[in-house]
Amino acid sequence: MTNIDRLKQAPKFANLTAAALVALMTWTAAAQAADCPRQGTLGTSRILGVDAATTPRVGLKEYPQTLPLADHEVVLTFDDGPWAATTPRVLAALARECVRATFFLIGKPASERPDLVRRIAAEGHTIGHHTWLHRSLMQIKPSETTEEIDHGISAVEMALHGVATTTPSTPFFRFPGFETTPATLDLLQSRGIVVFGADLWASDWDPMTPKHELKLIIDRLKVARKGIILLHDPKARTAAMLPDFLRYLKDNHYRVVHLVPTGPGVDFDAVP
Repeated sequence: MTNIDRLKQAPKFANLTAAALVALMTWTAAAQAADCPRQGTLGTSRILGVDAATTPRVGLKEYPQTLPLADHEVVLTFDDGPWAATTPRVLAALARECVRATFFLIGKPASERPDLVRRIAAEGHTIGHHTWLHRSLMQIKPSETTEEIDHGISAVEMALHGVATTTPSTPFFRFPGFETTPATLDLLQSRGIVVFGADLWASDWDPMTPKHELKLIIDRLKVARKGIILLHDPKARTAAMLPDFLRYLKDNHYRVVHLVPTGPGVDFDAVP
């Protein structure tokens, strides 16, 4: 049973609107996020609801606005999974520190590893979408772009909920390579899907050692002081450096913010 189910069944909440239920769920999740069975962990400081109606596109690397984060608040996001060899290592590092993140999954590997998709959700992380094959939507025929988006969404939804639908239970999307077109941006906005860019990244698509990657992301974070951070869970170097990065965040008083969808397009029963 989900938090929404529990709230729907509680008599004192029987007359709440759907929007109020979502707000209350977000508040409840925030309270739960502060709890961790291990002392001295980084933890997740708060839950931030994201609604496509008010923030259709976020991330200063690509768009003029980003999420309303305070100084020393970060959002951890991971692209291109799930990947059998490395995603479990990333999940283990996050679990040790009681940190929740957002994973933008590619449809094909999600269809091949549904158990790993469900594990990501079961451990409290948010699952977004990243197309079917990670093809650039600027370099394929316009007639194929909708299929690439919808096939990816459908595959992730099937892995997660057993239903092949093109309506995402979590309406979060990130373009491969951040390569967009006006038509695809308009399409996603018309469907109430938030498009995520990033505020900073570790450039972990480039060959480097975990130590180099750690220094790179720390140096960039010292300048930005907050923001949506892009990482890639299939990268072994990222899985190797993540425990040290989480330790840096804790030692330097950064706070992790976890994202959840809000708004009229959210399927309450499908939210993990």
